[in-house]
Amino acid sequence: MVMSENQTYPREWKGYCPVCEADVTFRAYGDWYRDQLLCLSCEGHSIPRERSLMAVLSSERPNWRNLAIHESSPSPRAVSAKLARECRNYLASQLFSDVPLGDIKDGVHCQDLERQTFPDGCFDVVISQDVMEHVFDLTAAHREIWRTLMPGGLHIFTTPVAGNMYRSSKRAERDGSGIKHLFPPDYHGNPIDESGSLVTYIFGYDIVDTIADAAPFDVELRRYNDVTRGILGMFTDVIICRKRLP
Repeated sequence: MVMSENQTYPREWKGYCPVCEADVTFRAYGDWYRDQLLCLSCEGHSIPRERSLMAVLSSERPNWRNLAIHESSPSPRAVSAKLARECRNYLASQLFSDVPLGDIKDGVHCQDLERQTFPDGCFDVVISQDVMEHVFDLTAAHREIWRTLMPGGLHIFTTPVAGNMYRSSKRAERDGSGIKHLFPPDYHGNPIDESGSLVTYIFGYDIVDTIADAAPFDVELRRYNDVTRGILGMFTDVIICRKRLP
């Protein structure tokens, strides 16, 4: 089946959803597959990037249900809901503005990815879904993620990577007076803040080199065009950071 983004919508077909782990119906409600190509069976109706992340996690760590997984800034749907429900050692964190770092609010740990309070080597896997484009200090965040992973551990994450760019573009940074905007501010949805999350980076393919320079990870960027699993359209990339064994 050849799918293009100039057809009449909605359109649907049968496939296999990595989140549901079942045969399902996919339906496209518009030509922006990133947000409009839904699994009709998933809790919250998963979108392509969620299915791509779950496909990677299941292939890289098929025993994920028995591992210690930290997810930063989870959403209440799809992959996050599945991990919270089925992974026995799942831990969620958010950066709450009204909670000290390291404290817990409603079962969720307050953590800043750039300066975490977790001990060294405590997680098998760290997950983040469209979080890294909101981090101010990407180097500090990946050094901290590397520190908290066990040897052989993985950071698996999605973030928009512009297919026509090699060099990333920084959109905002901290300075002595607060936040300096290098471009007009742009905000994405935030599950804990109605005002949204400021976009700090537009990533190009050099994100792989940036991460490898920040911490001793082996880094892979995996891109899908998979009709059967409903992983189509832009920004379905998954980045896999592997902490080397001693």
